[in-house]
Amino acid sequence: MVVHAYILIQTDVGKAAEVAREVGAIEGVTLAEDVTGPYDVIVRAEARNVDELGKLVVSKVQSLEGITRTLTCPVVRI
Repeated sequence: MVVHAYILIQTDVGKAAEVAREVGAIEGVTLAEDVTGPYDVIVRAEARNVDELGKLVVSKVQSLEGITRTLTCPVVRI
């Protein structure tokens, strides 16, 4: 079973479009869009399990230049 999540990203001023492009190229990211509001980029990601999702966020997404904060929201099926 695949784990899906939305990752809400805050960036440095003026970096949203660049961050969205870079995040969109990461394996496991299915969608990355720059948006307006309290977050600058919203990402849809998938991984084999929660541990892999955590690795994706910490080692690949958060390591990109221009990202100041992330909030990961796993999708649940109720």
